[in-house]
Amino acid sequence: MAIMTTLVTSLLIFSFVSLGTSLSSNYYAKTCPNVDSLVTKAVSDATTNDQKVPAALLRMHFHDCFIRGCDASVLLDSKGKNTAEKDGPPNVSLHAFYVIDNAKKAVESVCPGVVSCADILALAAKDSVVLSGGPSWDVPKGRKDGRTSKASETIQLPAPTFNISQLQQSFAQRGLSLKDLVALSGGHTLGFSHCSSFKNRIHNFNSTTDVDPSIHPSFAATLKSVCPINNAKNAGVSMDPSSTSFDNTYYKLLFQQKALFSSDKALLDFPKTKNLASKFANSKDAFMNAFIKSMIKMSSITGGQEVRKDCKVVN
Repeated sequence: MAIMTTLVTSLLIFSFVSLGTSLSSNYYAKTCPNVDSLVTKAVSDATTNDQKVPAALLRMHFHDCFIRGCDASVLLDSKGKNTAEKDGPPNVSLHAFYVIDNAKKAVESVCPGVVSCADILALAAKDSVVLSGGPSWDVPKGRKDGRTSKASETIQLPAPTFNISQLQQSFAQRGLSLKDLVALSGGHTLGFSHCSSFKNRIHNFNSTTDVDPSIHPSFAATLKSVCPINNAKNAGVSMDPSSTSFDNTYYKLLFQQKALFSSDKALLDFPKTKNLASKFANSKDAFMNAFIKSMIKMSSITGGQEVRKDCKVVN
């Protein structure tokens, strides 16, 4: 039964998405040549006012691509009886949608009806990495925007409680490798996590111990002080001490027993992923190069049908 469920899930996912072959870095060279700089300005302006914006946009792009491909379905508002992706349980903490709206308005004022919201989000994710001190790359463009967005499908997102087998399966269903898994996990170097995403590791871990024994005791104590059993709704911690800098600190913390999520620690539970994590911990350049390749690969999973005029609603 489990195998059949996996097969059906795989078929459902691949019926919606495909690894894009029509994308090109110069897709808008004639129709909207300044699109990159227009999006960069919108992201940069927002980041000046709120240092949490880059992490939010990078996470938003990940969550978009893992449901129906990179089709900006995560941007659609719920309407009538349909609850959209952004209102699904894993996505209620997504924020900074206004940045994409601002970028879209700027682009529409120059090139109306040309650039998809999916491309704007992909460009914004790249800008978020660059503005945080990370690498830059040419973003392939030509994605289309999807017309469907269902909160029920957010169950397909990899959860912070996943083990290595679940992570591998989730990524493989989208044509992504173990190396992609380890490299893209490095995005956790940016941002903030609510207690709910890691409380399973510091309270009632199993029948014999309260705290996950793989967490460093001092780190566990810190987490428990911020996140008691009945913590405040918005309580949480930074993903790493340099949570606004895109670097390889995330991987170094894994080997110091200071991984935040079960899914982070899981990278050490399989020889290949552990070796890659070690490589990235020891070489910032190795991580950056791998991250670029994996981001281009992930952001090339396409699935849309139109170019929206307004990113929040279908045409």
